[in-house]
Amino acid sequence: MRRMRRMRRYGAWIAVVGALIALGCAGLGAGGLGGEGDRFTIAMIPDTQNYTDYTHQKAHGFAIDASELFLEQMAWVADNARTRTDGPPGDIVFVASVGDTWQHPTEWIDEEHAAMGYSRIPNPFFDAHFTPSEKVAKIEIPTAIAGYRLVADAGLPFGVPPGNHDYDAMYNVNTHPPNTSKPPAEITMTVEDLGLLHVGGLGGFLGAFGADSPFFADEPWYVASFEGGTSSAQVFEAGGYRFLHLALEMQAGDDVLAWARGVIAEHPGLPTIVSTHDYLSPKATRISGGFLDFTLVDAENHNTPQQMFEKLIAVEPQIFLVLCGHYHGQAYLREQNVAGFDVHTVLADYQDRGQVGLDAGQPPGGLMGGPVGLGDGWLRLLEFDTTVDPPRIAMRTYSTHYGKHASEMPDYVAWYRDHEQKGMSDEAFMAAEEYDIVLTDFRERFGAPAP
Repeated sequence: MRRMRRMRRYGAWIAVVGALIALGCAGLGAGGLGGEGDRFTIAMIPDTQNYTDYTHQKAHGFAIDASELFLEQMAWVADNARTRTDGPPGDIVFVASVGDTWQHPTEWIDEEHAAMGYSRIPNPFFDAHFTPSEKVAKIEIPTAIAGYRLVADAGLPFGVPPGNHDYDAMYNVNTHPPNTSKPPAEITMTVEDLGLLHVGGLGGFLGAFGADSPFFADEPWYVASFEGGTSSAQVFEAGGYRFLHLALEMQAGDDVLAWARGVIAEHPGLPTIVSTHDYLSPKATRISGGFLDFTLVDAENHNTPQQMFEKLIAVEPQIFLVLCGHYHGQAYLREQNVAGFDVHTVLADYQDRGQVGLDAGQPPGGLMGGPVGLGDGWLRLLEFDTTVDPPRIAMRTYSTHYGKHASEMPDYVAWYRDHEQKGMSDEAFMAAEEYDIVLTDFRERFGAPAP
């Protein structure tokens, strides 16, 4: 069982909230006595691994430096920060990554799982993609740090959960070998055919985004961490509310979920957002048993997305929003927790979009013969409006490369639909990118916005 390394608390704030609750001020939540609210934006950063990938740079023979797309994206976020002091403030108040910040591992297998008796076996489907490289430490991780340094220098609070690519090792585990006897045309996306990938070690991640890193060590908004920052918590204020954000490691185990429940208990009444890497599929379902199901190897330290819902998301009434990536495409799911309150879940992962590479002359070479995946500068903007009752979120998809929203791009559906949501109509594909979420019970749960 892993142990919590540290937790920094807002003692005075907790005392005030506790006193209010003791006086019977139920229903005030984090909002207090009521104000006019505000409009603000959370920037959701989908998987950036293909931008930082060292093989997607000119020095490796690629048509462009994909890292420039990433840095351009983060610079745009910084330029639109409400906290910026070197120019007119924007609307962005928080940045939520959903993991897979870089691409390659640095180890063949982590020491912890090797000591448990597991080993790595060859896998022709994945080995070329998951071969460790010293260039991760020289190129990929420094690029990720440089991008988030732009955000940090703008004064924006942010959270980064690790995805499977952010672990030190990702490998086909010996207990579930791939089926190498099947003809390629008959291979299915199953453990039986592809084998089972597992991960381990977060030394590189902690070096970049650990609790003691320059990003977080002295920031009052970074309020808690688990095992040095493999999962973390942040607070921010906007729209007349104080929000809690939890960045949880992929397929988080019971110890992580217990830690998360403790953090929520230390911040009573705060609207809570959870960001984690693997949680929802493009079909708006939670998938278990895939070739990246960590519970099939190490159930003691991991939970499936469904188990995470049952053990944390559904039982903590402060959680109203979950953000995730991992699966290529987009989806939205509205469901109720055990208290009957809404939980809104948003998937966005644009890593396989490679039109920018095609425009620069990069030959196709991605999945299913398509363009090499990059991301094309697309991110998700969650535009909150707490001036209305009920509050709402306008979900918008924006490319910092093209400088346009999805609805402003005539070729948007033609470029991306068939790879991400084949068979979906043009109208439905666009509707999945830009829509409104009405937070029908938000004021009932958290009160009116503070003055």
